[in-house]
This record gives sequence, C-alpha cells and structure tokens, in this order.
Amino acid sequence: MTIKKISLLIVLSLFTACGNVESSVVSNSTVFHKTENRDILNAINLARSVPRDCNDGLGVVGPSRPLVWNDNLYASAYEHSKDLAQSNTFSHLGSGTETDITGMKSGERQSKFFERIENNGYVNFYTVGENIAGGQTTVKEVMKAWLESPKHCTNIMNDKFKEVGVAIVTKKDSDFKIYWTQNFGGKR
Repeated sequence: MTIKKISLLIVLSLFTACGNVESSVVSNSTVFHKTENRDILNAINLARSVPRDCNDGLGVVGPSRPLVWNDNLYASAYEHSKDLAQSNTFSHLGSGTETDITGMKSGERQSKFFERIENNGYVNFYTVGENIAGGQTTVKEVMKAWLESPKHCTNIMNDKFKEVGVAIVTKKDSDFKIYWTQNFGGKR
C-alpha cells in the first residue's frame, strides 16, 4: 500500500470516528455535553485540509492550516450554547436574559459573540468568528450543515483563525433540542 493510500485511510478513519457526544451533567431537563475535543477538532481540521469552494464568491480556498483547541474559546462557546438552550432562542446575539451571562454583566442587554469571547478570557486577538447550529445530533451532521452554508464554511476555512473551541448543550423541551457553538480566534 502506498503512503498516499495509508494517509487517506487514516484520515477517513478519523472522520468516521467523529460524532461521539458524551453527557456530563443533567439539570432541569437540560443536558450539558462534553464533546471529545479531539474528535471535533479532527473533523474541523479534516475539512480545512482540502481545497474547498464555500460558494461565498471567493472561489476555491485552502487547504488551511490546522486549528488548535483553546479552552477560552470553548468557555465562550459553552456560555452561548447554554444560553440558547435555556432561553430557547437561536441567534448570534445572546438572549438578554439571566442565562446570557456576558449580557447581564454588561447591563442587562443582549451580548455579542466577540463580547462573550473576551469575557471568557480570549483577549489580544486580531480576529474572531462564530458558527452556531441547532438540531444536529452528531459531529458529522453539524460539520456537513456548516460546510454547506457559505458563511459558516468561510469561517471554517478562514486561514486567519488559529484556534477553536466548540460546545454543545441540549434541552429536551426546546425547539432545536441540541445547540452547537463553534468559536474561532487568532491572537496577535
């Protein structure tokens, strides 16, 4: 078997292994999930590893450099996914309710994604971005949805981003049941 074929098999096995979602805390019919950081990071970096047309008018971009996991970006993503699930909303803006922690700290208003990122300790950045999704039950499903959406795909393929954090929160009695937030950043 050639090195190229072996590499392809390794990449394919990484991609098919994605999708593990593990419950970590159950509270008031809300389940907070801890994804296998390695699995979601592998799925993102697999997508970034090939040239891709995001249908955003930029033509084919990439491959892009691999991202590394960042716990501050994860914390901001978790804050937003939890807020979306608890408030049963779906927007890049925070809900403006008590579950919008950054919004409450800034005077009881809806938080913006970059404010949540800063509030969770990701500072001195030159670029940040956010993707959200709702309803997908596996990493494979959410990545497919994001890559089929021009703006989300553009974020995933953006070579200016160096780090990422992704969080999932589910709530059975909400509209989407499962909420995904993917936050990207590049520091100075």
